[in-house]
Amino acid sequence: MTALKLTANRSGHLDETLDATQKKVVGVQAPEEVRRYLGAFPAYAPTPLVELPDLAASLGVGQIAIKDESPRYGLCSFKALGGAYAVARLVHRFLEDRLGRAVDPAEMLGDECKALASEMTVSCATDGNHGRSVAAGAQMFGCRCVIFLHAGVSAGRERAIAGFGAEIRRTDGNYDQSVAEATETAEREGWTTVSDFSWPGYEEIPGLVMQGYTLMLDEIFAQSEAPFTHIFVQGGVGGLAAVVAGYFLDRMGKDRPKVVVVEPDLANCLQLSAQANERVSMEPGRSTVMAMLECYEPSLVAWGILEKSADYYVAIPDDHAIEAMRLLAKPIGSDRPLEIGESGGSGLGGLMAVMADSKARETLGLGPSARILLLGTEGATDPELYKSLIEGQPFSQPEAHA
Repeated sequence: MTALKLTANRSGHLDETLDATQKKVVGVQAPEEVRRYLGAFPAYAPTPLVELPDLAASLGVGQIAIKDESPRYGLCSFKALGGAYAVARLVHRFLEDRLGRAVDPAEMLGDECKALASEMTVSCATDGNHGRSVAAGAQMFGCRCVIFLHAGVSAGRERAIAGFGAEIRRTDGNYDQSVAEATETAEREGWTTVSDFSWPGYEEIPGLVMQGYTLMLDEIFAQSEAPFTHIFVQGGVGGLAAVVAGYFLDRMGKDRPKVVVVEPDLANCLQLSAQANERVSMEPGRSTVMAMLECYEPSLVAWGILEKSADYYVAIPDDHAIEAMRLLAKPIGSDRPLEIGESGGSGLGGLMAVMADSKARETLGLGPSARILLLGTEGATDPELYKSLIEGQPFSQPEAHA
């Protein structure tokens, strides 16, 4: 068996204080800014933090708690907090400019504001969940929405996005290529790109997306009874991981939990960046079952925060993620069953991989006193794929992307 690759943060910036811009995006005060806009989201309710004591005992740790994002706004993903919130902020700014007055966020749901918002078009590229959130926000506030989907996005996820009234445009190639096409089209058409991926010159809107996620962290602090010692969080372009790690750093300083970022071994751009000690991209290859994490270049804003706040990076194969989602669906002992999707279960997959490797386990200090936080970032966002994986059908990996 190949030894687990655990990459430490050696940037020299670990535990440095977040700068003013980073604090605004992911710091302890960020959720208060998000709450200012909850009048535009009357269905808001915290998602549960679920204890899994029997799973913790079986792995030899003191506690495992998982934030179950499957019921979030009916969109089955934490990303409901990001894309829709960013759309709300952008529409709110547009309305105040057009009306020449302050607009209460609750007004955005009224006919007058929706009629004005219909003049806006928002767009993005997505692996699924982010685009669904952007589309839901656009439908809620009355603006037009165009979503770009690359070849690897399943038909089930396409239907879910289209169900919110978005126009779907399919692109060739992988996620990064769809981002480029979406951005070029938006610039040409005068649309507003609402991406969760940041690059030089495009940082504000991805920052808004990330800021929306901080509400989840605020909920976790209110729900947890004692401090966590470790967090296993999903990678992707790094947005969620940066929010989680940055928020805990800003709130707890050097007393924060150890943060381990988990990625697919087929798309581990964050780990490779940590090894290179700079933000690097990687060549795409076969698709991973962890579709929401299939990204090949870190987000600029996220990487600047991760350099200060993420301790380790670990990459896992698909079978680890599938095993984790099955274990959550059919749990040990009396633990509560959870419908967590293939990307949502990858944090547990990473924890299980580390616990099975004595050297990695010792490096992270994982034992009976460890209190672990996991992020169940999505539910069954593609119900057909979820059912097939739970029932033991193999995931068919397409060949390398064009």
